[in-house]
Amino acid sequence: MKKINESISTLIKAIYAGIMIGIGGIVYLMSNNSIIGATLFGIGLFTICVYKMNLYTGMVGYILENKINYVFKLLITLIGNFIGTFLTAILIINTRVSDIIIKAKNISLIKINDSYLSILILSFFCGILMYLAVNNYKKSEDVIKKYLSIFLSVIVFILCGFEHCIANMFYFSVAEVWSLKSFFPIIIMIIGNSLGAIFISIYDNKVK
Repeated sequence: MKKINESISTLIKAIYAGIMIGIGGIVYLMSNNSIIGATLFGIGLFTICVYKMNLYTGMVGYILENKINYVFKLLITLIGNFIGTFLTAILIINTRVSDIIIKAKNISLIKINDSYLSILILSFFCGILMYLAVNNYKKSEDVIKKYLSIFLSVIVFILCGFEHCIANMFYFSVAEVWSLKSFFPIIIMIIGNSLGAIFISIYDNKVK
């Protein structure tokens, strides 16, 4: 029963995190200025960190320092993140701001038609930034560093065109482009985000 309750708690926290990433995606899609949009997108990760929600890209970097059951927690988190982003997308496309569908579709098609190698590399770099953002928030005692790292990491990954698997789940859902062809890029993004986060976490653990 305890494990079931823990799994339910993990799923709920992950769904909330997915919703917050969705909200960040909405404000980005509605922004005409890419820098402003990238900055405001950071509200998603900021809220996730403050309220201790479960975001896959913020958790996977700690896989090597946890027991094997952490993998199961990550899988539940990934499912919850998808549910959260999907629900947010379904809700927003039934509002007056549904014109963001066009922009979401343009963004999504670029990602879907990209090569797997390109997606993997761009996802890898995003994974590095997400680990740094969350890890600095968790461990830094400097308030400015704690919060600045969140927003700077988000701004950089968006402006560089790096791939964030959860954010893209939201974009694909808003654009209504889910298919076998769009599913595989998401899998590659999950792998790339994971490898990037684990890669930088190894360095982080060595310099302690």
